[in-house]
This record gives sequence, structure tokens and C-alpha cells, in this order.
Amino acid sequence: MRAVLTWRDKAEQCIYDLAFKPDGTQLILAAGNRLLVYDTSDGTLLQPLKGHKDTVYCVAYAKDGKRFASGSADKSVIIWTSKLEGILKYTHNDSIQCVSYNPVTHQLASCSSNDFGLWPPEQKSVSKHKSSSKITCCSWTNDGQYLALGMFNGIISIRNKNGEEKVKIERPGGSLSPIWSIYWNPSSRWERFWMNRGKKDAEEAIVNRYFQERPSSLKSVVYSSKGSESEEEEDDSSRDDISEEHNDILAVADWGQKLSFYQLSGKQIGKDRSLNFDPCCISYFTKGEYLLLGGSDKQVSLFTKDGVRLGTVGEQNSWVWTCKVKPDSNYVVVGCQDGTISFYQLIFSTVHGLYKDRYAYRDSMTDVIVQHLITEQKVRIKCKELVKKIAIYKNRLAIQLPEKILIYELYSDDSSDMHYRVKEKIVKKFECNLLVVCADHIILCQEKRLQCLSFRGVKEREWQMESLIRYIKVIGGPPGREGLLVGLKNGQILKIFVDNLFAIILLKQATAVRCLDMSASRKKLAVVDENDTCLVYDIHTKELLFQEPNANSVAWNTQCEDMLCFSGGGYLNIKASTFPVHQQKMQGFVVGYNGSKIFCLHAFSMSAVEVPQSAPMYQYLDRKMFKEAYQIACLGVTDTDWRELAMEALEGLEFETAKKAFIRVQDLRYLELINSIEERKKRGETNNDLFLAEVFAYQGKFHEAAKLYKRSGHENLALEMYTDLRMFEYAKDFLGSGDPKETKILITKQADWARSINEPKAAVEMYISAGEHVKAIEISGDHGWVDMLIDIARKLDKAEREPLLMCAHYFKKLDNPGYAAETYLKIGDLKSLVQLHVETQHWDEAFALGEKHPEFKDDIYVPYAQWLAENDRFEEAQKAFHKAGRQGEAVRVLEQLSHNAVVENRFNDAAYYYWMLSMLCLNIAQDPAQKDVMLGKFHHFQHLAELYHGYHAIHRYTELVPLCYRCSASNPLLNNLGNVCINCRQPFVFSASSYEVLHLVEFYLEEGITDEEAVSLINLEAPSHKGENKWQEITSNNSQTLSLDETVDSVGEDDPFTAKLSLEQGGSEFVPLVVSRSVLRSLSRRDVLIKRWPRPLQWQYFRSFLPDAPITMCPSCFQMFHSEDYEQLVLQHTCCPYCRRRIDDPSP
Repeated sequence: MRAVLTWRDKAEQCIYDLAFKPDGTQLILAAGNRLLVYDTSDGTLLQPLKGHKDTVYCVAYAKDGKRFASGSADKSVIIWTSKLEGILKYTHNDSIQCVSYNPVTHQLASCSSNDFGLWPPEQKSVSKHKSSSKITCCSWTNDGQYLALGMFNGIISIRNKNGEEKVKIERPGGSLSPIWSIYWNPSSRWERFWMNRGKKDAEEAIVNRYFQERPSSLKSVVYSSKGSESEEEEDDSSRDDISEEHNDILAVADWGQKLSFYQLSGKQIGKDRSLNFDPCCISYFTKGEYLLLGGSDKQVSLFTKDGVRLGTVGEQNSWVWTCKVKPDSNYVVVGCQDGTISFYQLIFSTVHGLYKDRYAYRDSMTDVIVQHLITEQKVRIKCKELVKKIAIYKNRLAIQLPEKILIYELYSDDSSDMHYRVKEKIVKKFECNLLVVCADHIILCQEKRLQCLSFRGVKEREWQMESLIRYIKVIGGPPGREGLLVGLKNGQILKIFVDNLFAIILLKQATAVRCLDMSASRKKLAVVDENDTCLVYDIHTKELLFQEPNANSVAWNTQCEDMLCFSGGGYLNIKASTFPVHQQKMQGFVVGYNGSKIFCLHAFSMSAVEVPQSAPMYQYLDRKMFKEAYQIACLGVTDTDWRELAMEALEGLEFETAKKAFIRVQDLRYLELINSIEERKKRGETNNDLFLAEVFAYQGKFHEAAKLYKRSGHENLALEMYTDLRMFEYAKDFLGSGDPKETKILITKQADWARSINEPKAAVEMYISAGEHVKAIEISGDHGWVDMLIDIARKLDKAEREPLLMCAHYFKKLDNPGYAAETYLKIGDLKSLVQLHVETQHWDEAFALGEKHPEFKDDIYVPYAQWLAENDRFEEAQKAFHKAGRQGEAVRVLEQLSHNAVVENRFNDAAYYYWMLSMLCLNIAQDPAQKDVMLGKFHHFQHLAELYHGYHAIHRYTELVPLCYRCSASNPLLNNLGNVCINCRQPFVFSASSYEVLHLVEFYLEEGITDEEAVSLINLEAPSHKGENKWQEITSNNSQTLSLDETVDSVGEDDPFTAKLSLEQGGSEFVPLVVSRSVLRSLSRRDVLIKRWPRPLQWQYFRSFLPDAPITMCPSCFQMFHSEDYEQLVLQHTCCPYCRRRIDDPSP
């Protein structure tokens, strides 16, 4: 450490106190009864401030930089703004001794000889508290919670923000040792909290730790003992451990010439430090790592935070009353009794040593940290004294202290071991420029002289040089016989062995040496001279191999003979062999080069920079020096570089190097290729063109591979490569106008590839071009491309049945039945066309096709009937089944309809369905094999139809009183005999609408009379017998009367049918009414109703006995109705109420 005077000034009066503005731009001095404001950059006096009437003893600046305060012997305190304007003044009862701002709340503490005051800036009043003794100094804790007061009677009082005493520390000297200066170490957690308050993570960590470790409040404690409470058997090591904790630590300097440290609780840390002078001021550096003390010794001394004296900042001509550190800097200002103001810059030099991957450096001036640059492990060695020099070599570490040299060794030979122990102590004061340690010796460099000492401090050997020694380095060797490389200012470079008195001159150059290093094989020497030039020599021939400019340090790679690096101008330069230099930006000095790690010293820290050896490797590759490139790569390159090396070696057919490189990047694919080539070479293959073609193919250099395949006579391999890679255009170009069959195969493969990469349209076009219509149709159909399907279908020949059927399938699937029909017609597939019409329910087209081709009748009407049934059009479905010849299905439909109608009380519908069933059975009865069964079913269903039709009226509560028109007998409503007359057993004929008994009597034809003859006889109109009007004269005794007698011929005489009816009625058995030809001839056509049943049924004949009450018979179902009822129902429903035959239906 050395102090450089930046500027100096002198005031007329004593400088009792000073304060920096928090940003460090201004300095406020208390000089006489004035305040002097200086510019810290150049010592310019900016402005004197007058406000006090007597000597100003103290000054303090608020941490926010908005105001500062001054206290004077005139008993007043003045508050000044940062613009140097006084804004407030208050007084005490005695002279003001010290002032201090709370760093958090900016509350001002002002202390006088008999009291102290607390003034918060937001209030006008000052709260004052009495003191038992004169207060000489004060200091707030960094969190602003407590105020420490130093008193003339040797007592330290710690108060809270309200002025209440919490801790009282009684120093052993009492009033003989006044407390003259106190200061809280700013490195506590709260100081760091305010410095990092913008960093959320740091803030949370500090606050949490603070509240976990710090008691919520301090109890009132009084410490009083001889020395201090902490002196009980407490050694320095325990003091160091405690000081490492981030507690609030108070530094105390008294006029008992002691320096002491206390915790907030009042407990002393360590023992008192003797000063041998009366301290007047104490001050910490911003981060608390050092403190300054000044006083009667007329100088400012620098101490560690633990109280270890490090040196003198500056000697003065009078007592030093105040000294402070500029915020966040290494600048120190000193104020003296004679008015001198001195501004110094402290320069802390780097003390360190390096050997391979171990770096030792000084920390906090008294500690040594050994860092393993590879593993990043660190170990701290606390020396508790100023560390002056450090040297490290293998397992040895030498530390020079002011009065001794400590020799350490590692506990074990493990390369990663970081545990050191003291091996020897040389208790003697040495003055040297450089320190070197070997296995059994230390080397002291003193200007031109080197001294070799044993670890016991015995000088064994000495070398006197011609010029100043500028550089010295241990270059290894057996223990006790190590070699040293020494560079002199006159340009001479020597090699010295510690067991040899004679130095060996390696070479002599014209310029001074700044840095030296020797290659791993000791064959080459690199020198950096005072002109910043790096020169490389061959040690044996003394030949200058090359030189490079802009170098400040150089280092050979310890693992590669031909590689070195040097730094300078903000760049790192790496040079391999005689190749050009590779540069990259880097700050600092190169001090070591091991493999791919370059050890760089920047400012005060050493770091291991991982530098890929890519550039030199590529330089070797450019010259096809694959083995040398591999050696460079082994030092450390990226995976990309390894792969490039592998590829280059592979292309150069250097398979051994390529294999090693591919193993590094774990590329199994290329390793398989290399193994395959090696196996083929073992079998006798020697075609390097073929091998290289495969290499190019693996690398993606397909055109080059194809050329080599062709040159080696393996065109088929080139074609296979292109097709496998889907590079079809290149394959076509490679084929040229070759075999069309191969071209077609190529196009098909290309289409397959287009399909696999989801480019279906391109695949379709290629498939069509290659004649693969089925695949083209499949893709088009799957993607719904109807237009493309149409184009394909129309271009295909009708003989290509399979693709056309596939087209039709996709047309159907894509809801384009018209194109499907066109396709089926093209190939003549009528059955599929019928199925298409049925599936699409285009019934008219299906029926038209069925008319032309009756063989498809079943294929049309059966699905049609099923469709009708599914759509609740059961009657039409039944007809369709019937038309399709599916009588069984037709019957089942009607039976189900009938059953449902009965269950649902739709008796009229039930009657209708049963009637339809009966007619269906009648139709089936035309088949002789089923005639008897079907006729039975016919009568049964006819009977059920009439029953349900009648019950429809009964269900509607219609009163029916049957009258027999054959015998004129009245019948009860409930008739056990059924629907026949109880008298003559003649069956009743009911109206199909009202279920009333109609005035009809059924008659039968005599045997031998056919239906046609009977109809012709009935149609003959016989002359009617009209009644004759006769006048009768009746003469009595008194009168003569003329009367008109209208008589009709008796039935028996004039109406043969009525006469026949009278003769044949009566009896317990039913006697059918059978008429002859004469009776038929006598009947009127309008009185006779005929049910003209189809074969095999006989026709039925009925005679109306009330011609004036007309009866209408449906020509379809042959049901009888009163004509008025029938006409009304037809008008309502436009169909027969029984069989539901529409009135506009011409069919019977």
C-alpha cells in the first residue's frame, strides 16, 4: 500500500472536523468559526460559510445529501442545505462537541458538554437529554436504531432513537482514558441493505437475516471490568471469527491510547489494541474493510477492520484532528491542527503468486487466499499481519510478513488438496523485491542479487547479476535442484539451478525483459521486452523464430510444445507453430496456459478462461496435418470443432484420426461407416473413390458422391442414393434419357415420397404420370378432390374396371351420386347402378331402371318398401312388398299395423288393415297350393275387419237395434247367436260407416246359373205390375156410396222373390235364399247389389227392400253404406272410409 498526495491546502485555523457530501463531490471543513467548502476533484475552495460566532468543532452530512449540520463553541447548531444555505438554527446550554445524522431517518443528534439533543427533520422541536459527562463523540448504527455516545469519563452509552440508554460500557481507564472517537463499522447488514435496496433479492435476504439474528430490543446492560468482558481467555482466532459475522461493530479509540471493538450488546470483541499515541479521530472505509486513525503521532495510520496496523497514509507537521474516506473510493482527506488539509489516494498493490493451476493472493492486506483455478476451490489463511510477499510452487507456499516468513505445505500429495499447514517459520526481517519458493529453499530477489535460503533461514548460495532483475520464475526440476528462469533489465536471460553457483546465460537481447516463459520441452523461449514485443527463440540455436507486437505477458501451453499465448492491448493472442496469430478480446494479463485454460489476472482477481483451441486446430487442418490437429483438439475445442476435425480427416481418408474424433462427439453413424470401410479394406477392397463417395453421401455432398459413384462404376448406387433421399429431379438428371421403365419406377417412388411428406396433389399427378391410377384415385378420394376423380374417371378406358369402380365408390362416399351413376353406366354395372339409386333413394330412377330390367325388381321394391316402413308409410310399404312379390313381408306389415291399431283403440284403422289382409290373402289364394289356407284367412280377416269396423261405431256409444229384413223380426242388442237373426238365422248386412243393419237380404243362385248369366237376367227389365184403380158402388138402405179401391197385387202373386222369401223363411237352421232364373228375371237392376269377388271366390248378391233408401257399395272393398253417409265421408276424406280407396283412383 502506498499513499499518493493528490492535493493539499492550508487554512488559517485548526481543522477540527470534516464531512463529505454523500456523492463525494464536495468536502465540508470546520475551520475556526467558518465552514470551508472544497471541490474534492482538485482542492478548489468553493465557498466559505459564516454563521457561527465561535470555533466550529463538528460537521456532519445527511446520507440523502439534502442537508448538513455544523456545531460550534457558540452553543448553536446550524442546519445547511446542499445549496450551502442555512435554514435552521437551535442551541444547547454548552458548546457543541459533535453532531451525527441518522442514516435512515435523517434524525440529527447534537451533543454538548452536558446534554445531547435529537432533532427529527419533520419536527421543529428538539428533544434534549442530560448527560453525566462531557460527550466527545457520537455515531449512529447503520440501521439508525441506536446512537453510541463517547464520553470524557471513559463511558460509552448506547441509546435508542428516543434517547433512552440501553447499554452502558465502562472502560477500565475511566476518566483517565476519555473516549475521543467512536465509529460503527459500515459493513453490517443494514449498510448493505441500503446499498442494495434496489435489488429485491438482496433486500429480502438481508432483511430476513437481520430479523432472524438480531434481538428485537436491547436490555439495559452495564459492562464494567478490568480490560473488558471479552478478555477472558479469548484468543485472537476467536476474535477473528466473531469479526467475520455481520454484526454491528463499534470501533472505540480513547486517550488511554487503546483501540477496542464492541458488539451492539456491549460485549467487547478481542482485546484492546495498544496505539502508543493519543487518537483524535477514527474513520472506516465505505465497505468497512479498513479504518483510519489519526492523532498525536502527527500521521494517519491504516488499520484492518480487526485493528491490525498496515502502514502510514501520510505524515503531518501537527496533530491530526480529523480524517475521513471519500465515499466509495480509496481517497483519504486529513485535517490537522495547523490548518493543513491533505488529500491522498491510496494505491493497494497486488501481492500474489502462481504455479500452474494454483493461485495465491493477498486479501484484506492480512489474509492469503489460495485458489485452485480448475476446481474453483478457495482456502483462506489468516496471517493477522501485513502480507508483503507471496510465493507458491507445487505443494509449497511462502508468505512474507513484516518480521518473518512462513513456509506452508499441503497435507497430502492429492492434486486437489487445499489444506495447508505451517512447515517452517523464518523469524527474520527481510527486504526483497521478489520472493520465490522451491521444494526446499526460498529465493530472495534484491535488486541485482539473488539469495538462496534454506527453510531454516540459512543462506546457502548467492548470485550477483549484471543488471536489475526484472523477472524470475521456477521452471521445475528435482527437489533441491530446481531451475530458475531469470530476466534482466539489460536483456540478458539466464537459467539458474538452486544447487549450482554458476548461472547459465541462455541468450542476450538488446531490450529489457518484462516477462519470460519456457516451452514444455525446454526447447523454446518466449520473451516479452520493454517495447511490448513478444519474441520466441530456439534455445539451442539462439535463433529468433518469430516475433509478435502488442504483448505485455506471455505463457507457453504446458501440454503442447508448439502453442503459446500472449496478451496486450485488450486482446488475447494464441499462436500455434508458425501459423498466424488468432485474436480475441480479453482484459488483463496472461500468466498461465494449461490445455484449453488460460489464466488471466485482471485488476485484483485471477480467473481461468476456457479458450477453445479452434483457431490453431483449423490452421493444422488447412494443411491436412490431421494428427497434429487432433493433438490440438485434445487440449480443448468445442463439439463443433471435433466434428469438423472428424469430417476433414474422413474426407482425407485418415480413418484412425476420424474415428477418434467421432468417438469424442459420440457419432455412432459415422463410426459405423468407418468400421464398414475398414472391414471392406481388410477384405481387399481398394477403390478409394467408392469409399470417398460413401463419405460424401454421409456428409450430404450428394452430387460429389454421385460423380464418384459414376467414376467408380456404381451408377446404380448413385440412383439409389438420390431416390432414398427423395432427390428425384437430380435422379432424373442423372438418368438422362435412359430406360423408360426405370424412369417410371423413379416417378412412382417420387410420388410415394410426396405422399409420405403430405404433398398429396403432387403425388396424384405423379401417380397418374406413372400409370398408377389406383393410388391416384385413393389419394384423391381420401382428400375429397371430386374434380380430380372426375378427370381420372373420364380419361380411363371402360375396360379398366377396378379403378373405375374405385372412382364410383369415392363418388358415392363424397355425395356425388350423379358421377357415380355415370361411372357405373360406363362399365355397364347395372346392379351397382340400381344399388346406387336405392341407397340415394332416387326411387323414380330406380323404378325406371326396374321397368327396363325386371330382374332387378326385388332389388328395388324391397328396399323401397323398407324405406317406406321406416318413414311410417306402412300402407305404401305393404303395397311395395306386395309388388316385389314379398307376400310374407306384406302380411307381416299389415298384421303389425292391425295389432298396433287395436292396441291403440283405433278400431276403424284396425278394420281397414284387416280388410287389406283379407284381400292380400285372397290374392295369395290364387296359388292352388295355398288356396284353402288363404281362403280361410280371407274369411277370418274379413270377419275381423267387419267386427272392428262395427266396433268402431259401438265404441262411440251408438245405439243399435237390429231388424231382420227377411223375416221382419226385431233382434236384441246382445245376441248370443252373433250377427244373425234369432228367428230365421239370416246374417245381417251392416253399414260400414254407422254399423246399422242395412235393408238388404243376401240370395244365392240356383245350381247351373253362372255369374255372367245372372247379371244378364237381372239387367233384363221385366214389366212391372201396377196396381189398378177400381171404383166400387155400395148401396145401402139409405144411401149409395162410390169409393175408389186401390189394391196392389199380393206379394206372392206379383213378386216372385218376395213369394220365395215367404215360403223359405223360419226354422232353427239357416236356410239360404236360392233364386231361379225367373226370379232373377223379375228383379230390378237398381234393387240388386253384387259383390264381384275375384277368383276363386263366388260373387255375392243382395236385394234391397227399400229402394227409396239408396245404398252405395265401394267397388274396391265391397262394403255397403247408406248413400248419404258414404257421400259425406268421401267429401271429408276423399276416399272410401273402409278401404281408403281414393275417389279419383280409376283402378278397381
